[in-house]
Amino acid sequence: MLGAAVLLPAVVVVSARSGHTQTAGSSRGNRHQTHVIRVDRMVFAPAPANIRVGDTVTWTNLDVVRHTATARNGAFNVDLPAGASASATMGKAGRFDYFCRYHPAMQSQIMVVT
Repeated sequence: MLGAAVLLPAVVVVSARSGHTQTAGSSRGNRHQTHVIRVDRMVFAPAPANIRVGDTVTWTNLDVVRHTATARNGAFNVDLPAGASASATMGKAGRFDYFCRYHPAMQSQIMVVT
């Protein structure tokens, strides 16, 4: 079970592949975007520079093996079966270093701003 130290809401698994940024409205009138990070050839593509609190990051696994995007501080942990996508909503500003649990040499980071 996730503890109080978790910074982000639950992860939603999505099956569609996407290579673009989408915008969705919120109840406060703010607009949040979805940013896609591709996982290809055992590498996380660089994260977009404009990720804001409330935005969603979707990792799309183009490899034939399973990966994860696991934050070192426990803020998110998305499971990425081969050919699938999964998402997490960024709930707090900061730098989030992450890696693949199955392939620890796969590492990257996300910068989230307010």
